Amino acid sequence: MNGRVLIVALVAAVVVLGGGWYLIRRSEVPPVAGDVRDAEPRPESARTETPPPASSPSPGRKAAPPARSEDAAVAPDRPDAAAPTQGTLHVSSDVPGAQVFLDRVFAGAAPVTIPNVAPGPHRLNVSAEGFEGVVRELDVQPGPADVTVRLREVLLSASVAVIHRHRVGSCNGQLNATPQGIRYDTTDRDDQFSVALDAIEAFDVDYLAKTLRLKLRGGKTYNFTDPEGNADRLFVFHRDVEKARARLAKGDVAGE
Repeated sequence: MNGRVLIVALVAAVVVLGGGWYLIRRSEVPPVAGDVRDAEPRPESARTETPPPASSPSPGRKAAPPARSEDAAVAPDRPDAAAPTQGTLHVSSDVPGAQVFLDRVFAGAAPVTIPNVAPGPHRLNVSAEGFEGVVRELDVQPGPADVTVRLREVLLSASVAVIHRHRVGSCNGQLNATPQGIRYDTTDRDDQFSVALDAIEAFDVDYLAKTLRLKLRGGKTYNFTDPEGNADRLFVFHRDVEKARARLAKGDVAGE
């Protein structure tokens, strides 16, 4: 009995001594690299995440081509600007500073731009001291338009029916005047003439006698009367011609 107890005690002692030795050796062995249990955890900032693989196109479908830089730089076309609904007049004159009026409203001194003019008919007046004023009837359209007024241009288009008294008899005809001269048209070819304005030596009207006298320089003298005895028409014709002659003598330009 005592021998059996002694054996059990020896076995127990061996087990206890063996377990202690094993524990001591275990504590002296360094941890193996890569051992997940003993490795210190890495900080979150040191972890790297592997991006997910790019999705591949489904079978039978072509992948979209990469965007080109030049395509990205192209801006979409802008819509066309709206068409103008009002007119803009740019008025100039051969006399700088001429006064410009549109529909009797002062617009400024030439050259001048008149904006926001309603489309349709308008009246333009341009005048300057020492010059005959010019009146223009305008049909304004939407958008810009240039209007040039020549105050120095001499315009003349006058005519009057007359009778030329001969020493014996008379002939009917018509006097026509332009900046280029006076022409007498009649059925009597021997009495017809055409003369430049600066080639007229004498030109006057006798209102009481109802006679218009015209003498060519170094030539014939003509005495005209009105077929109806109306001196007013002779007077107006004479006035318009004399005004044109005076302007041309001053240096203004003959118009067409």
